[in-house]
Amino acid sequence: MREPKLYVASVDEILGGEATDIYFYRTKILVDKYGYSDVSVRMQVHSYSLPKGYEWAVFAGLEEALAILKGKPLNIYSAPEGTIFRRKYPLMLIEGRFSDMALYETAYLGVLRFSSSIATKTARIKKRAGDKTVLFFGLRALHPAVYPAADRAAYIGGADAVSGLLAKKYLELTPRGTMPHALIIVFGDQRKAWKAFEETFGGETPVIALADTFLDERVESLMAAELLGDKLYGVRLDTPGSRRGRMRDIVEEVRWTLDRMGYKHVKIIVSGGLDELDIDELKDVADAFGVGTSIASAPSVDLSADIVEVYSNGSWMPRAKRGKIPVALQVYRCSVNEEYLRPFDDNRTVICRDGSVARPLLVKYMENGELVRDLPSLDEIRSYVLEQLQQVKL
Repeated sequence: MREPKLYVASVDEILGGEATDIYFYRTKILVDKYGYSDVSVRMQVHSYSLPKGYEWAVFAGLEEALAILKGKPLNIYSAPEGTIFRRKYPLMLIEGRFSDMALYETAYLGVLRFSSSIATKTARIKKRAGDKTVLFFGLRALHPAVYPAADRAAYIGGADAVSGLLAKKYLELTPRGTMPHALIIVFGDQRKAWKAFEETFGGETPVIALADTFLDERVESLMAAELLGDKLYGVRLDTPGSRRGRMRDIVEEVRWTLDRMGYKHVKIIVSGGLDELDIDELKDVADAFGVGTSIASAPSVDLSADIVEVYSNGSWMPRAKRGKIPVALQVYRCSVNEEYLRPFDDNRTVICRDGSVARPLLVKYMENGELVRDLPSLDEIRSYVLEQLQQVKL
């Protein structure tokens, strides 16, 4: 009898170029076999299309892409991780022999696209939520191999906390989350489950009672407040929209009841199938949101990598497939809403509308495969995203 197994690429397989498409593997064989090993190119990473209705996206996954390319004889320029960008703008420039980068395109594009998609969707949710707390609860929609990467991308995009246990080990983030319905069902009594949680974990995490398992949300919320008093931080309402009525009506009913009975301190956290429009409808009556599938299964930010220049006779010459701009590009940024595109090798000063000097967005991160720039912390990247979010519109 065949034993089951997990189908997960190892770190060694990824760094060794085995996690790739067969056509890149065959391309490298042909390039080397027919004498093109020394052909140097400039490969530009950009997004020629964004999800429908999106005017911007968040660039994420750079650290993992650099980890994949580290040690290869390549020069890498990139926008900082967390940069908000628009369609067709360059994000990375990889410079070196094509033979040295061919096997890694699948992997580095994969991590950039995966992380940028999740970070972008989270940023849109956070933009709508404003100062209300956003928790990422979407791991169950993903393969477990990517849990740390998904939590990282969601946090970069603006999530205030994530739920993955491995987030502590890989990201130094304290995971948030209290109880599922399963706990209450196994205990057979919601009050016993709430009390057990408070007695066991009350000293290390806010006590949030899931208040919709056996009885009406209003009834269970009041039960939890009466049982735990000041020890209760909040109640979580996880009722799907198909249960009854509008979720906003349910939240308002719970809020009025708690306030009327003297429990104004109890927060209301809403989860269960939330997306952007739900946040718009609930943000003035709820205190926090647990968002899962809509972030984990985010619309894909379509990043691609294309050769735009080839080194020939001592200089970089334009060469690209049709539909792509045949020149390496640099972005000069004055603000998120004022940017200019110039050829990468055009070092002339770019002046902003206010008279200040624009800064080049793509900066060198690697030279000949070695890191030449410090990588920011996770909190620094997230702060960078939140700062830019104030300047953009949905």
